[in-house]
Amino acid sequence: MNQAVSVTLLTGFLGSGKTTLLNYFLAHCDNAPVAILENEFGAVNIDGALLRGGENVNVVELSNGCVCCSVRGEFTAALREMLEKRAAGTLKFERLIVETTGLADPAPIVQTFFVDEHLREALRLDAVIALADAEHISRQLDEHAVAASQLGFADRILLTKADRVDEETKQLALDRINRINNKADLFEIVNGECPEVFWLDLNAFELTDNIDVAAGFHVIRADTSHPDRFQPFRKMPAKRSWDDAIQAHVFDAGILDVKKIGAFMESCIARFGNDMLRYKGVLAIADHPQRLIVQGVHKVVGFDYGSMWHPSESRVSRLVIIGRYLPIDELRQEFAATTI
Repeated sequence: MNQAVSVTLLTGFLGSGKTTLLNYFLAHCDNAPVAILENEFGAVNIDGALLRGGENVNVVELSNGCVCCSVRGEFTAALREMLEKRAAGTLKFERLIVETTGLADPAPIVQTFFVDEHLREALRLDAVIALADAEHISRQLDEHAVAASQLGFADRILLTKADRVDEETKQLALDRINRINNKADLFEIVNGECPEVFWLDLNAFELTDNIDVAAGFHVIRADTSHPDRFQPFRKMPAKRSWDDAIQAHVFDAGILDVKKIGAFMESCIARFGNDMLRYKGVLAIADHPQRLIVQGVHKVVGFDYGSMWHPSESRVSRLVIIGRYLPIDELRQEFAATTI
């Protein structure tokens, strides 16, 4: 009972298919106790009634508002109450899935699991999973800033309803999503059919050496012997471009001076932390045999040394920032100035 409970945050705009994904999961999971924290606008939570749960599924419903607007209120209180009931043995669950309303900005929800000391010890945020409706995501991004925020915070993005659009529409959606967040793995699914191995227990918030950017997407078909098929991104026409406020930026350099990169990160977070949604770096530090790992959400950041550099490999530094309205040219110059 002392082990932290794994939490998956499930986000995505209205109609993206979150409930369909959850119902597929509930129909195919191993029957281990799971709690689902549901949130919707209005006094009646319709989505909660649509979930097909079994005896080991506990659905807790929040209504009368969006969790992103009540992080220090109803949402935090609900999490604490669930943990108290779990400790008392009246509520059994081994994992927690938080499904936000389609209008929720994930930022304050994510930060809750790091800022609140009690929740930080009892719950372990595993990953942010965002669903994107291939049929409507472009219009949603044009009209609703929160749609880009949901994608920007994601560790994994599930493209839904691609079977309802032509190939060009799908590819344009993939291209735009990747411009917003090129760090998240992209998966195309149909009718919510996505085995749990592809979106649960990802350990996305652990400080690891992996900082690859997506070169393509995975096509998931659960009813086949090979459910995961990788496809590289197609080069899209240059005339198609979008000026989304949230974009992914990659900074590359060589070996860095530890004091200079420390000052750069401190300055970056102080000046632009509110506009840096997610960021991660794997950095080569002068006179140090290990990689320096940095990972953060807004102004909540962690640093640690990771694996050793092999004598035969090139020591390069990479920092990926998913942010909005950042002075990228200025930041590139400042990042480059941290090299020895």
